[in-house]
Amino acid sequence: MSINCSLWQDNIMSVKHFAFVKFSEVTEQCFLLFTLILLMFLVSLTGNALIALAIWTNPALHTPMYFFLANLSLLEIGYTCSTIPKMLQNLVSDARGISREGCATQMFFFTLFGISECCLLAAMAFDRYMAICSPLHYATRMSRGVCGHLAMVSWGVGCTVGLGQTTYIFSLDFCGPCEIDHFFCDLPPILALACGDTSHNEAAVFIAAILCISSPFLLIIASYGRILAAVLVMPSLEGRRKALSTCSSHLLVVTLFYGSASVTYLRPKASHSPGVDKLLALFYTVVTSMLNPIIYSLRNKEVKTALRKTLGKKSNLI
Repeated sequence: MSINCSLWQDNIMSVKHFAFVKFSEVTEQCFLLFTLILLMFLVSLTGNALIALAIWTNPALHTPMYFFLANLSLLEIGYTCSTIPKMLQNLVSDARGISREGCATQMFFFTLFGISECCLLAAMAFDRYMAICSPLHYATRMSRGVCGHLAMVSWGVGCTVGLGQTTYIFSLDFCGPCEIDHFFCDLPPILALACGDTSHNEAAVFIAAILCISSPFLLIIASYGRILAAVLVMPSLEGRRKALSTCSSHLLVVTLFYGSASVTYLRPKASHSPGVDKLLALFYTVVTSMLNPIIYSLRNKEVKTALRKTLGKKSNLI
C-alpha cells in the first residue's frame, strides 16, 4: 500500500507522515508474531501491575528495595505501552502510518521510560550496597526522603534526555523516504531518514548513551564489586547466601536490560542492520519487560507471599 507522506512547502519537500515497513508479506508470519507479542504484552502488563499493587497494599513491603521495585514495574508498564500497541496494529493492519507528531511523542515516552529505568537500576544497586555493606546506617541513609529523591532524579533524567533527544532529532528536515524499517520510532531508524548531515545528532545519541547507559552501569558494577568483597569476608555461609539472594534478581534484570540496550545504542553505525535492530528491539521492549516480574516473583519469597495475599483479596471481593 503506497502512502503519501510528504508535503511541498516553499519548494522543499517535508515529510509529515511516516509509515512502518511491513514485517512480512506472509500473513501467517505476521499473525504468529502478533499473537506472541500480544501474549507477552499481556503477561508483562499483568505481572508488573500485580507487583506494583502488591507492594502498595502490603505494609511489610514498604521498604527502599520494594519502593524501587514498584517504580521499576511502573516504568516497565509505561515502556511497553509506549511502543507495543502500535507495533501490534502494524502487524495485522494496512494502516501502518504515523504522523510526525505521533512519532515524536512515541520517541519521547520510549526514551523517557528507557533512560529512567537505567538510572533506577543504578539506584537499586546502590540500595543493595548500603543494605549489605553499611547495615547499621542503612535506615538513615536510605530514608523515605532519600529514596524519593533518587526515584525523582531517575524520572527527571529520563524526561530531560527524552525531551532533548526528541526535539533535536525532529528539528531536522525529513524529505523522504518516509518508511521506517523498524517496529517503532526508535532513535537510529528515524535518524536514518533525515536529510543532510546528521553527524551531530548521532554524536548526541552516542553521548547520551554513554552518560545514561554506561555511567549507571559502571555504578552498578562498582556497587556489586563492593558487595562481593563484603560477602566474601562474612563468616557465616548462611549470611553469604542470604546477602547474595537479595541481589540475584536485580543482577539478572540488569544483565538482560543493559545487554540489549548496550548492543543497540553503543554499536558503531556501520554495524547496524534493520534485521538485527528489530530483534534487539523486540527483546528489550517485550521480552525483558515480561521476564522482570517473573524473575522477581519467582526468586523472592516476600513478593510471592504479597502476591498471594493481593490475589486472595481480589478473589474474596469477587
